[in-house]
Amino acid sequence: MKLSDEGRGGFTLIEVMIISGIVGLVAIIAVPNLIRARLTAQKSSCIANLKQIDGAMNQWAVETKKSPTDTYSLTDATLLGYIKGSSLPICPGGGTYSPGVNMTASPTCNQSSIGHTL
Repeated sequence: MKLSDEGRGGFTLIEVMIISGIVGLVAIIAVPNLIRARLTAQKSSCIANLKQIDGAMNQWAVETKKSPTDTYSLTDATLLGYIKGSSLPICPGGGTYSPGVNMTASPTCNQSSIGHTL
């Protein structure tokens, strides 16, 4: 009696090696682009947070009749009331926000060396 190989499917070792090589090549190309996209998104989100803090500070300063030389604190409860969510936003890149030196200076992020600036 002769055994038939019909109906037995499968991949050869060469086919598996070629597919794994192609998948590896795609991964090598895609990973740096994903990292770059993540960093760009973090930077954009940080800048949006700085704009929100600056806008809240400006609105608070106008409503409380602050002079341009006055200082402010990011922990002031009345200032935080002007920020959506009533709490200080968090930098997605791991940075921390600090106020400007006075009312005319914008808030800053300590990650400003990598573009987190207003």
